[in-house]
Amino acid sequence: MTTFEQAPKGILIAVGGNEDKGTFPRAKKQYHLNFFELGILKRIIDAMGGSQARIEVITSASMIPEELGALYLRAFEVLGCQQVRVMDIREEADALKPEYLQRLRAASGVMFTGGDQSRLFRIFSGTAFHQILLRRYYQEEGFVIAGTSAGAMAMSDIMITGGSSSRALLKGSVKLDRGLAFQENVIFDSHFVKRGRFGRLMEAVATHPFKIGIGLGEDTGVLISQGNFIETIGSNLVIVVDGHHIKHNNTSYAAPGTPLSIENFRVHVLALGNYYDIKERKFCVGNKQPAWEE
Repeated sequence: MTTFEQAPKGILIAVGGNEDKGTFPRAKKQYHLNFFELGILKRIIDAMGGSQARIEVITSASMIPEELGALYLRAFEVLGCQQVRVMDIREEADALKPEYLQRLRAASGVMFTGGDQSRLFRIFSGTAFHQILLRRYYQEEGFVIAGTSAGAMAMSDIMITGGSSSRALLKGSVKLDRGLAFQENVIFDSHFVKRGRFGRLMEAVATHPFKIGIGLGEDTGVLISQGNFIETIGSNLVIVVDGHHIKHNNTSYAAPGTPLSIENFRVHVLALGNYYDIKERKFCVGNKQPAWEE
């Protein structure tokens, strides 16, 4: 895998899943932004350059790729973006097709849908497709890699692949593997608030205490610029788990299936308009990228 020494010039957008695609029933609108046009997909379009953006939707993680692809095509069309196509990549061989590599080189950005994050790693890791994504993300201003649910979880170099929320914080209940490494200093989890995944993200961070855990609520995400500055977008919450100050931590020697004990986690709760500096591990409130507080 190609590595880059400089901070990425592109933008990463990780979404917790179930983002408003213009299909939420009216009764549920109280839990989401008042207007679909102000939501996450619109923000993705804006980050990619507006209505003329060339967006490639990648449905590889899904077991229903045709249905999901059609849903995103309709949603982006409603938002005025016409140059949207779906890449029907189901196996590693598909990712090597010259047509898809050419389209990837011409795209303003890509959108990975939900499904199984392990499939994304199996299909793309180390391929020419993966290398083009990494190169464009690190070297091209304005290039966007977006992903929702599994598409977000696969973005980090250490990836949560499974684990029961009810058994979290019992040694070994959370399954971890390598991810696509667009973001190397965090671990993402999705559907975070609704599915009660706090414990499993804590275990993942306790296992890798120099990573920042980012729990993404549904219809909520983070926009990461320069590989470091997080802006919260969407209608729900983002939970940040920082393990840098952990003191006691029995994760390395506890027997499988036994309870973990961890001292001095730091947790931040971010909503729309909040920012977080990953490198400095600082939280800030504001509607613009702020001067970071001491």
